[in-house]
Amino acid sequence: MDLLVLYYSVGGSVRRMAELVAEGVERVPGAAARLRTVPKIGAEKGFSEEGPPYCELADLEECAGLALGSPTRFGNMAAPLKHFLDGTSLLWHRGALAGKPACVFTSTSSLHGGQETTLVSMMLPLLHHGMLVLGLPYTQAEINATRSGGTPYGASHFAGLADDLPISTEERTLCIAQGRRLAEIALRLCSA
Repeated sequence: MDLLVLYYSVGGSVRRMAELVAEGVERVPGAAARLRTVPKIGAEKGFSEEGPPYCELADLEECAGLALGSPTRFGNMAAPLKHFLDGTSLLWHRGALAGKPACVFTSTSSLHGGQETTLVSMMLPLLHHGMLVLGLPYTQAEINATRSGGTPYGASHFAGLADDLPISTEERTLCIAQGRRLAEIALRLCSA
């Protein structure tokens, strides 16, 4: 069962988070992570120079669940990810994503840079697609222990202005837990 981990990253923090979410997915027997990214607006389609292939609509249609990640841009998802999602109306029209589980994650350059609003902004198109949006429950003790990123809306990371702060132990644990939770719920839904 493939779960799509789709992200856009500029400085590398969201990419690292995506890898950790994928690690969580892979820890669930029977689940596999498919890492994909989106190009900068105006870039050619195909493969990114430094990472996984660019996402195709077929990747979304074939996945059993979706983890979506973006850096924060003024409290919102980055334009390249929004641009990609705006191009999914054919899938929306067919209900191709309806009933699939999804989660979101983000990274900010400042501690109060809009982590939660960015996570909610990424949820909106997923809700329009009929996806089942998952958060992180407070049973994850790291949500209360973190002094940087980590919210009940999804995993987050405080990267610093130069994107040079490493992912903290709590942030790492929450990324892995989020991927694991997505895979476990997707497996339950597929077997129901």
